[in-house]
Amino acid sequence: MSNVPADLSYTAEHEWVSKEPGGGVVRIGITDFAQDALGDVVYVQMPEVGTEVAANAVVGEVESTKSVSDIYAPVAGEVVARNEALDSDPALVNSDPYGDGWLIEVRLADASQTDGLLSAEQYEQQVG
Repeated sequence: MSNVPADLSYTAEHEWVSKEPGGGVVRIGITDFAQDALGDVVYVQMPEVGTEVAANAVVGEVESTKSVSDIYAPVAGEVVARNEALDSDPALVNSDPYGDGWLIEVRLADASQTDGLLSAEQYEQQVG
């Protein structure tokens, strides 16, 4: 079974969401299950800071030695940070998907958006 931290929320498209301290901002990445299925990540394309993203819309892509996968925004809002470290070291997505391999941070358009995301238990049942 892949690593599914209980303190995060998840989407059916294999993204994770964590609420950042101070409220109103979430950090988004892809799950351990997704990075494992992708294989070695060689490139990550992410939206620029200031970009408005819509929930469930494609906001970027992860390219691996096996395939290219779209990244979907689990929530709507404004991109307030992108993980610049991935520009030079995209393999962080593989080695630390829930830590240094995060993708973007989004200021929520509506804080209740995260209510509809999957719990760790629900996500584990989906990928199990």
